[in-house]
Amino acid sequence: MAKNLFIAPTSMDSGLTSVCLGLLRALERVGVSVGFYKPFSQSVHEGESHHNDGKDPSVAFVRARSHLEPPAPMSLKEAQQLLNKGKADLLMETVVGEYQKVAKTVDVVIIEGLVPDRSEAYIARLNVELARNLGSEVILVSTPKNSTAEELDEELDFSSRLFANPSDPDVIGIILNKVGEPAKSEFTPRVNSEAAGTPIDFQNDCKVFADGRFRLLACIPWQPELLAVRVSDIAREMQVSILHEGQMQSRRVQKVSVSARTIRNMIDTLKPGTLMVTPGDREDVIVATAVAALNGVPLAGLMLTGGLMPDDRVVDLCRRALDTGLPVLRAETNTYETAHRLANLSAAIPVDDPDRIEKAMEAVATRVDTDWLQEHLKVQRQSRLSPPAFRYLLSERSRAAAKRIVLPEGNEPRTVQAAIICHQRGLARCALIGTPGEIENVAKSQGLTLPEDIEIIDPVKVRGNYIQPMVERRKHKGLAPDMAEAMLEDNVVLGTMMVAMDEADGLVSGAIHTTANTVRPALQLIKTHDEAKVVSSVFFMLLPQQVVVYGDCAINPDPNAEELADIAIQSAQSAEAFGIEPIVAMISYSTGESGSGQDVEKVREATRIAQERRPDLLIDGPLQYDAAAIESVGKSKAPGSKVAGRATVFIFPDLNTGNTTYKAVQRSANVVSIGPMLQGLRKPVNDLSRGALVEDIVFTIAITAVQAKQVENAGLA
Repeated sequence: MAKNLFIAPTSMDSGLTSVCLGLLRALERVGVSVGFYKPFSQSVHEGESHHNDGKDPSVAFVRARSHLEPPAPMSLKEAQQLLNKGKADLLMETVVGEYQKVAKTVDVVIIEGLVPDRSEAYIARLNVELARNLGSEVILVSTPKNSTAEELDEELDFSSRLFANPSDPDVIGIILNKVGEPAKSEFTPRVNSEAAGTPIDFQNDCKVFADGRFRLLACIPWQPELLAVRVSDIAREMQVSILHEGQMQSRRVQKVSVSARTIRNMIDTLKPGTLMVTPGDREDVIVATAVAALNGVPLAGLMLTGGLMPDDRVVDLCRRALDTGLPVLRAETNTYETAHRLANLSAAIPVDDPDRIEKAMEAVATRVDTDWLQEHLKVQRQSRLSPPAFRYLLSERSRAAAKRIVLPEGNEPRTVQAAIICHQRGLARCALIGTPGEIENVAKSQGLTLPEDIEIIDPVKVRGNYIQPMVERRKHKGLAPDMAEAMLEDNVVLGTMMVAMDEADGLVSGAIHTTANTVRPALQLIKTHDEAKVVSSVFFMLLPQQVVVYGDCAINPDPNAEELADIAIQSAQSAEAFGIEPIVAMISYSTGESGSGQDVEKVREATRIAQERRPDLLIDGPLQYDAAAIESVGKSKAPGSKVAGRATVFIFPDLNTGNTTYKAVQRSANVVSIGPMLQGLRKPVNDLSRGALVEDIVFTIAITAVQAKQVENAGLA
């Protein structure tokens, strides 16, 4: 039977939804089979229903960010009507029934309680009744604000006593959220505020933690960047006019600057992510803002106040700045009232903003004491690796590998940002190839600071070091020094030579280059390791409940049986390197002995070769995809197979089948795929999609670092 944790806040504005979803992510990440249930929907923020189109944000976020499909919650108004009619028993029966739908397929259920409301005194008691009827253990969420240790002790003691009757559940732990949150100001937007220092050592200064009465499960700092709304959110909530949409759906407000100063006194406020607020007739401020945009500063936007508009000639002068994506809004209210409204925007995250909720979930998930929770709940890890668990394991293994990864596209904005993130997270030591001044300007234009320890390689200064080594490596092809020098003008070739000469552990490219530009130099200069017959590729497919491996979906058009066996073994090794138990299915249109023909015979022979070369691996085929993936089908079509219905590695017979299948699954099921990851090279080189997001590049760098460690451990380099 599933266990459950009831999450109850001690006050309004505790960030309850973010905490619940972060806790869900934290348990998923360590492999716990976890579900989510929210009994009642409740709007506690002004404008929340307008933001979210009537949808419950918690349920919408869970559905969007995981494979779970929690039931829609009952409205609090409907629950109140049942209570007023004396039908409390019916209400609780309904709640328990909905809960059981969630609990039957998981080990632990996170239950989101209700936020206390001064005008609705019954809510605190309803939380207690919910926890009691669901047999829950309770975790309280509290925001310390400026409380002393003694005051926090009193608040937690009072809130816990609500749940402490002999027949009721007890509180097992506390999550402190928004630690260091500054006092609210009527005219200072929250994103402008700095986190207040907190002199309290909660674990030792608060008696409830020091004496072991409650477990301090997480201490989550207040982070103003989590409040960074999109410009489109401001336009929607404040109902202001949109003069130019620009990139308002993606640009976020990191700071608000109300400016009516002269140009020389306002220049320092023209920073990336700043929303400039000024009266519509301050044409000097408007022109200065336009100049900053044209100089590559990604401002959040421009808000004109007072219902005023600049002269048409000024608008024409600034038109090219609008082409950079600068959003422009107009408020009918004066600057004073507009600033007040900006300072009092709703903290609720709209359901159509997955990036912001993802950051909020991560802020919580990375700080939860999951070791203690697992021990307390006595929950075992899943044998199958879930997507959050895969991403976490990838990051941990990448940090442990501590590899130097060269990035030939060193002045490409996404690549620069990814390199900085990798250094901040400790995922790899990135070496950017490019002109130092140009790379610094790219970072500066994005409002980023290059870490001191990030490496920048000026290709002009080092190119000569690789001419003779390259000639030596390609002398059998008749490569002359002048030809080598010309080829090394390509930074991908230069980076590949660094990897080939063991000056770097791996390479990632492709944000602005084709796959051929990335792969061809690797095949020519790094070449395959001794145990590989071919260079092949795998994709990590982040299916809803587990991560599986697809190979080869990118490189070999029609491998023969020997090559297909080699791809299977390589893919199994790649799966194992990333924490996935390799159970290998050789895919065909026929299962077992039921079919014949050249294509099936190739798969059958490849299976025999692979089993012979690696008898320690679970490899079976030919298997149809459904027989390999679905337990019930596998038992029916291949009852004696140890792979059927359990496969984690799917090997396709040719590129046509593999590429078509991976794209069909990716697009039709909205599945995230990471790859292609090349395998079989002496040292790792990986290709990016030219539409890759920053986070895609970060994960590819991490994968390359883990591969480099795998190659090192196997002695293949």
